Amino acid sequence: MASKKINGVYIKDNFILVGPKERAIKNFDLIMSDYYYGEKTFEQAEIKMQQVVINSLLNKNRLLHNDINFIIGGDLSNQVSVSSYAASKYNIPFLGVYSACASFCESLIFACELLENKKKERGIVVSSSHNLHAEKQFRFPIEYGAPKAKTSTFTTTASVATLLTNEITPIKIESYTIGKVIDMGISDVSNMGAIMAPAGADTIMRHLNDLNRQPDYYDVILTGDLGIVGSKLLKIYLEKTANIKLKNQIDCGIDIYKDDNENVNSGASGPVVLPLYLFSKILKQKKYKKILIVGTGSLHSPLFVNQKLSIPAISHAVSLEVIS
Repeated sequence: MASKKINGVYIKDNFILVGPKERAIKNFDLIMSDYYYGEKTFEQAEIKMQQVVINSLLNKNRLLHNDINFIIGGDLSNQVSVSSYAASKYNIPFLGVYSACASFCESLIFACELLENKKKERGIVVSSSHNLHAEKQFRFPIEYGAPKAKTSTFTTTASVATLLTNEITPIKIESYTIGKVIDMGISDVSNMGAIMAPAGADTIMRHLNDLNRQPDYYDVILTGDLGIVGSKLLKIYLEKTANIKLKNQIDCGIDIYKDDNENVNSGASGPVVLPLYLFSKILKQKKYKKILIVGTGSLHSPLFVNQKLSIPAISHAVSLEVIS
C-alpha cells in the first residue's frame, strides 16, 4: 500500500512571492516588478526568488538557520539546479526532489517522514517556477515567437516557502499517497494535461481505496496544474475506470489566471502552482476543512522528447485537515 496516515506533522506558515502576471492572485507577500528580479539571467532570478521566500519565512517567524533541521526543495531546472543553488546559501541539510509539477507534494511526503518521529522539529519546503526560464528549457525561448497550441499551458512565475513542524497548528497533514509512474504513450510536449491526467486519476483512486474513503470525504480535491484539458480527461478517466464521479475537484491551473487569462491557453503550470493556490486561495476562504491536494508532474526532458520518446507522468497526493 502506497498510502500512509501521519501523526503529529503540521503546516505552520508560508511566504509567497509572485511574478508580474500573477499579481491578480492578490493574497501574496511580495511581487517581482520584472522577470529579471535584479539579476543578469532568468535562472539567477529564480534562485533569488527561492532565497527571498526562505529568508522572509525565517524572519517572519523569528527563526535562525540553526532552528531549521532541513530544507526540501524542487523546481523545473536541469538537475534541480535552482533549488540546489538556493540551498547553498544556508548551513542547513538539504534534499533536492524532482517530480516536476508534483514536487511540492513529494517534498511534503519526505518532510512528514522526517518530522513524524519528533527527532526533527522544523523543516522548510520550497518550490518555484519561472516562466521564461522554463519555456527556454522545455520548449522555445519567448523571443523565438513560436505559436502555442490551445492544449499548452503557461508556466507560472512564483516561489513559495512552507514551514512545517511537529508543533500543533490549525493545518494538519493527515495522510499521503505515493504515486506510480504512468506512461500512456503520449509524446506531445504541448499537451501536459493529457499526459498527467491518468497519473492523477490513478493516485486519487488508490488513495481512496487504500484509506477506504469516498470522494465526498473531502470538501475539495485540489489538483495542481492539469489545466482545462487535463481536468476534463481526469474526470472522464475516473468515471470510465472506477465509476467515480468527481464533483468536488478544483484545478489550480484553471483558476489561477481567471482574472488575466490572455495567452495562457489551457491554464497555469509549474511546481509552484499547487502551493501558490492552496495558500493564497483555498486556505484563505476558511470553508474547506478536509483537503486532498494532488500534484501532477510530466517527467520529460528535452533530450528524450527530441528522441521521440513518449512522456511518463507521476502524481502524489497529500491529505490536509484544517482544525478550527
